[in-house]
Amino acid sequence: MFEVGEYVVCGNKGVCVVEKITTLDIAGVDKEREYYILKPIYQMGSTVYVPVDSPKEAMRPVIKREEAQKLIDAIRDVPLLAITNEKLSEQIYRECLKSGNCEEWVRILKTIWRRKQERLQAGRKVTAVDAKYFHMAEESLYGELAVALDLNRDEVEAYIEKAAEQP
Repeated sequence: MFEVGEYVVCGNKGVCVVEKITTLDIAGVDKEREYYILKPIYQMGSTVYVPVDSPKEAMRPVIKREEAQKLIDAIRDVPLLAITNEKLSEQIYRECLKSGNCEEWVRILKTIWRRKQERLQAGRKVTAVDAKYFHMAEESLYGELAVALDLNRDEVEAYIEKAAEQP
């Protein structure tokens, strides 16, 4: 069970803070069932209600600082996604994004970055699907790393680039 004030990653809402754990006084809702009341930290004005006993909702603690640093240090070694059929790229990206796994998000970013470079060299534009999923993976990864490393989200990319320059 999560505690009030704890940071969690909740599905596609990204990093949230547990604001309350309470029952809901809403018509049609079981008055005995407890819910986490979550506030997404990067989606102002939004509130998420997740049943405490719900196994379906993808909710997990934010990675620890040490895990974040280890991931950043290993970015060079994270393999690209194997996309053998262009028509399946969106499905592959969606599955990786939905996994809620930071390393999978890195795989998306690295794969799309490589694909972008290849397309640009060939005089072609980046696909809309690649642009969409690059942005989504970047938001998910940078949001979580910012919390784990106690950084502003805007500082994460520079932090990663600086770490990549280290031998």
